[in-house]
Amino acid sequence: MKLPSADFYPGSFALVMATGIISTAAFLLSFLVLARILLFANILFYAALWLMTLRRLIVSFPRLRADLRGHATGAGFFTTVAGTCVLGTQIALVTGDYAVAMVLWILGLFLWLLLTYAFLGAVITSRTKPDFGAAINGGWLVAVVATQSISVLATVLSPGYPASSEALLFLSLCFCLAGGMLYIIIMTLLFYRLVFFALAPGDLSPLSWVSMGAAAITTLSGARLVLSAGEWSFLAGLGSFLTGFTILFWSVATWWIPLLVVLGVWRHLVRGIPFRYQPHYWGMVFPLGMYTACTFVTSRATGLSFLTVIPGVFLWIALAAWLAVFAGMLGEIGRKRTT
Repeated sequence: MKLPSADFYPGSFALVMATGIISTAAFLLSFLVLARILLFANILFYAALWLMTLRRLIVSFPRLRADLRGHATGAGFFTTVAGTCVLGTQIALVTGDYAVAMVLWILGLFLWLLLTYAFLGAVITSRTKPDFGAAINGGWLVAVVATQSISVLATVLSPGYPASSEALLFLSLCFCLAGGMLYIIIMTLLFYRLVFFALAPGDLSPLSWVSMGAAAITTLSGARLVLSAGEWSFLAGLGSFLTGFTILFWSVATWWIPLLVVLGVWRHLVRGIPFRYQPHYWGMVFPLGMYTACTFVTSRATGLSFLTVIPGVFLWIALAAWLAVFAGMLGEIGRKRTT
């Protein structure tokens, strides 16, 4: 399958993130055929995107390095971490293949270490820094998503590796808490940007939905730890704290949804920005799938069974969004081939 050219934008692995989490949500809700179809597709997407990334690394390294060092573009590279770990979680749950999922977790952890300190080191030490309003966007929160994706996959892997269960759960806990703190820091800056700086319709890209998606995956990370408390007594002692942490971030994710819908109406219907495919739209699909999955797992972890009505609705909203964006992507590929 041919996706966009080797010079695609840094957040291209959001396609894998979106496909993987919808597949996982479908599996949790017992739509097994749908989950397996999306898993097969996602393996193809992941392989194709890595081939194109490696091509870009060889052919366009100066441009790739500039993107990584850019305040407005560098955080997009964290989609490689999140896509890798979301695919690992998808494989572990849908197929039960913990060995492949462990390889992906190790790769995701390596990429997280590499990108976190390369990106932050570059933007902190940069001699010239852009205007605050132009430099920060919802894409920065992909760093939170990447951090929490490592936590989620670690808890999913722990039953398959009982000898290493405590180590995996400890790492999962550390990444979960660090990701939660990172969300608070970045979200404060983003909210300040949205409220106190002039906002053009073009500034409000679909990446704004990552505000909800990052809170949703933090919820999923916390809920998975609550469910894993029986595997480690230390984790069981944190049960009340982790439950409160999970409900806090689920509430934040839920709070974002109506506001993001209002902002989308303002951008497209009031200010007339047309609906046209751009890779950023995968950054909107992923949060919808993640909200579906995190709500389902939270209902199991907390015993709040009435929450299960939400994922039963949101799965189809997320799938419809995935189909619409995927059709737009195919249309964009076809258009480029004919020009």
